[in-house]
Amino acid sequence: MSQTTDTTTAAAVAPRAESLYDSARAPKGGLEELVYRSNLLGANRAVSNYGGGNTSSKSRETDHTGREIDVLWVKGSGSDLATMGAKNFTGIRLDEVLPLIERDEMSDEEMVAFLSRSQLGPEMPRSSIETLLHAFVPAPEVDHTHPDAINMLAGAENGERFVKEVFGDEAVWVPYIRPGFTLAKQVGLAARGEGVRFVILAKHGLVTWGETGEESYANTIEAINRAADFVSARAKARFGGPARPPLSAERRDELLAQVLPAIRGAVSSERSKILQVDASPSTLEFVSSRDAATLSQVGAACPDHLVHTKRVPLWVAYDPASDDADALAARVAEGAARYREEYRAYFEQNARAGETIGDPDPRVVLIEGVGMVSVGTNLKGARLARDLYHRAIEVMGGASAIDSFVSLTAPESFAVEYWPLELYKLSLAPPPRELAGKVALVTGAAGGIGSSILDALAAEGATVVATDIDADGASRVAEPFGDEGLGVAMDVTSEQAVEAAYREAVLAYGGVDVVVSNAGIASSAPIEETTVAEWDRNHAILTRGYFLVAREAFKLLRRQATGGSVVFVASKNSLVAGKNASAYSSAKAAELHLARCLAEEGGAAGIRVNTVNPDAVLQGSRIWGSSWREERAAAYDIDPDELEAHYRARTTLKVNILPEDIAQAVLHFASGVRSGKSTGNVLNVDGGVPAAYSR
Repeated sequence: MSQTTDTTTAAAVAPRAESLYDSARAPKGGLEELVYRSNLLGANRAVSNYGGGNTSSKSRETDHTGREIDVLWVKGSGSDLATMGAKNFTGIRLDEVLPLIERDEMSDEEMVAFLSRSQLGPEMPRSSIETLLHAFVPAPEVDHTHPDAINMLAGAENGERFVKEVFGDEAVWVPYIRPGFTLAKQVGLAARGEGVRFVILAKHGLVTWGETGEESYANTIEAINRAADFVSARAKARFGGPARPPLSAERRDELLAQVLPAIRGAVSSERSKILQVDASPSTLEFVSSRDAATLSQVGAACPDHLVHTKRVPLWVAYDPASDDADALAARVAEGAARYREEYRAYFEQNARAGETIGDPDPRVVLIEGVGMVSVGTNLKGARLARDLYHRAIEVMGGASAIDSFVSLTAPESFAVEYWPLELYKLSLAPPPRELAGKVALVTGAAGGIGSSILDALAAEGATVVATDIDADGASRVAEPFGDEGLGVAMDVTSEQAVEAAYREAVLAYGGVDVVVSNAGIASSAPIEETTVAEWDRNHAILTRGYFLVAREAFKLLRRQATGGSVVFVASKNSLVAGKNASAYSSAKAAELHLARCLAEEGGAAGIRVNTVNPDAVLQGSRIWGSSWREERAAAYDIDPDELEAHYRARTTLKVNILPEDIAQAVLHFASGVRSGKSTGNVLNVDGGVPAAYSR
């Protein structure tokens, strides 16, 4: 079940880049060609990181007054080259910004303010941090990327000498400086040198240009392949060679199923996190190598990684010959605590007045011989950290195979990580929703109430695991949530099936925070007509099943050590005797008391257990689509079609209860914001049945 996403083989030190440009299909110049070229550059993450790099095109346009002016079209801040369209570019009046190259200096604040006033339209996104770099390069088309092969040179101790060997006078090496006015001016002046075709930015990336978009793109591919050929020809063993073989896939999953909840708790000191496991060939090669422990602590392979991966990952030593799962979990907890201390010290040493420390937990955890565990406040964030660290692995592999890998200093890293212009891009994301970072597992999810619960929890940001004895139904209701949803088969009466379902959830997302026991059946018969099989079936699903699901939840939540919420969906019948429903009603009463017992057991660990009592949820219900409808109608001596009106009439509020009503009650107990100090409670959602009043 470990996730493998990187198709790069461990043997490829510096793979060459294939040109994707199709002259016959490409638009002929203008903004459309810029979009086409940008998408091609972003299509290969070994060429352009997610969200990183920027592109531009200079053209003649007619402004709002009817005048023809020179315009720089440049990538807008916060967009990604692979997916951006025309709306993600910003038009800048070129004649207003070109004279800035004569200045000696310009602060970031001055630059941003100046550029905002030079935009063609106020509705356009804020332009890229490196807009002036594009303006100052005297060519119609400019591309700035962070290719792995180039950064193998840019991140090598003797990178400047290597660049000279590879490119001669065709390339200019620019020592590291954070993006901004000074770097833009240096690149602009360097690009004007006779015969210069490339600019290599130390510890950063590549700038190319051309008279046409195709030429600029071709220059990027050429530079990458020249660097890749050089590295591959010079390379020795990556990462110092293997130290020990990695764990087999079977042993790895067995270990991670036990350890991931502890890791999740250890890296969720301030808010819940989603985890992603990566055991791709390049990752396993790295974490099983001799030099990984040292190399991983040198620093980021590219400034663009910092906001998403932090400066360094948490490295965790592991020896399968002497360490069991408990020992590894303890080592992770110790390492995460130490990581936070060191991160706070890093902040205090470099912060300026008024700056606020960010989340101190690691974003990447590397376990020796096991793989990578990436961390995010949501699934997208965890996968972004994973994908960017793949790029770091490749860069470190190439740089260390030909030389020593070097990175930004701690002050340089801090200046990027806490750079207001970089933080601005993060601010463009919508604010986190109420259950962001939470994983919710729902039983009986394929039914009307279950699927409504999934909808309600996911709408507030939860990643959801839909379980049901109907495997196809579980997958069907999980499908609308994409990667944020997982459908799993679970028979709640089977210990093995319950354990297996939790295992799948753990391997997929790292753990679980909210467990909703909702699986159910119902049957109705006078006591003298109730069979032993009918009695046992009710109690197997509604009592044994709720016990097994809760027991496994408690095991997992205690390993996570971050608290959690368990919600039982019981019934009005747990409080009120149901005529001709002794098997069902007694099982529901057992559920309610079990929840109260577990609330007492879980309190010290922050595990809250509460109960929602629905009544007569006819719409969308699988139970009410069975013989239960006819049986309950017979108990009240009415026609089945009269049941809805019957139940509505007996409520104080004169209403019918819908699946979404139950879902909102479950959401209340699932949310620590809404009910963080509530446990052992009962919430009736029945329209007001006086006999069920618990007050």
